[in-house]
Amino acid sequence: MSTNESSVSGCRSEIRPNNSSCSQRDINQTITASIISMTVGIFSNSLALFILVKSFKHLRTKSRASFLLFASSLVVTDLLGHLINGSLVIFVYSSQKKWETFDPHHIVCCIFGVCMVFFGLSPLFLGSAMAVERCLGVTRPIFHSTVLAPHHMRKLLGLTWLLAALVAVLPVLLQKPYRVQSSRSFCFFHLEEHKDWLEVFLPLLFSVLGLMALLISIVCNTLTSFALLQARLRRKHQCRGTPYHIEMICQLLAIMLVSCICWGPLLIHITILSTRIKDEPAAPTLLLVVRMATWNQILDPWVYILLRMAVLRKLFVLLHCCWPSRFYNLQRWRFNTLGSSVETNNLGSGPSQTIKSIT
Repeated sequence: MSTNESSVSGCRSEIRPNNSSCSQRDINQTITASIISMTVGIFSNSLALFILVKSFKHLRTKSRASFLLFASSLVVTDLLGHLINGSLVIFVYSSQKKWETFDPHHIVCCIFGVCMVFFGLSPLFLGSAMAVERCLGVTRPIFHSTVLAPHHMRKLLGLTWLLAALVAVLPVLLQKPYRVQSSRSFCFFHLEEHKDWLEVFLPLLFSVLGLMALLISIVCNTLTSFALLQARLRRKHQCRGTPYHIEMICQLLAIMLVSCICWGPLLIHITILSTRIKDEPAAPTLLLVVRMATWNQILDPWVYILLRMAVLRKLFVLLHCCWPSRFYNLQRWRFNTLGSSVETNNLGSGPSQTIKSIT
């Protein structure tokens, strides 16, 4: 999905009994809001992609390379989602949402629905794949380093995108195409007045896969966090790559939190709509949860922009300057964790290289 789908709330005319088209003023305001939202999303994801690509120059471990591969793929997916879905939103509103006029053969609606589902599931799948990869890297480091080769990671990335694409095109292949929703601003699964089991199965498959991806992320990130905390309590300073593990798990926890808050309501709502017995209008609540889900792609890149070691160090220095006595123990923990681990990583590189890595 795209952040520009925040505009699906549309004009107030869409709730009028006569279902008249929006006024030109309301359309212009919606298009302007969509352009601003798309611009912010593109800028955020481009900046995050630049930071991730720059991080490849400072690689020291294979596990970090795998993490950056998935993280960069997630940002690229969000970026493409902004460009494609945002352009479709602007086109629909500029055409005054007259689907019968500009889409008589239902082609644009099918493309719109496929893009909505693909760019919605892909970040969830990538987030869960990143969580599994980090969990294995921390809890089973030997297995991770010997079995999970870089080409395996690339194949897993391709399978992740392929699964999301398969779910997205499945309604079209089964001749149950996407429908224009009652707001007339976007296309999605048919969620009202189900005629057969396929119209129940398709949206339910989407929501169940999304919820499973969130559950896998929660379980794996929890196990990884406990493993790192246990290693810290046992003072295993010789554990290689600890600073990078801490940085990556902070980013994964933030991504998981953002995904749960943004996507949880939509996935649960679709599950309820798919399994309900009595047909009720789904438009008002559906629009609200879709708008919440679209914030995921604008918040994801800021995780990589803000939760970096350089930023966290500056934040620590700022807090230490404000409350030096309260952060004395935290300062000792920071230097023990960062200093010892970086020295281990740079063993044999000389003292000057070690000091340079810490600073």
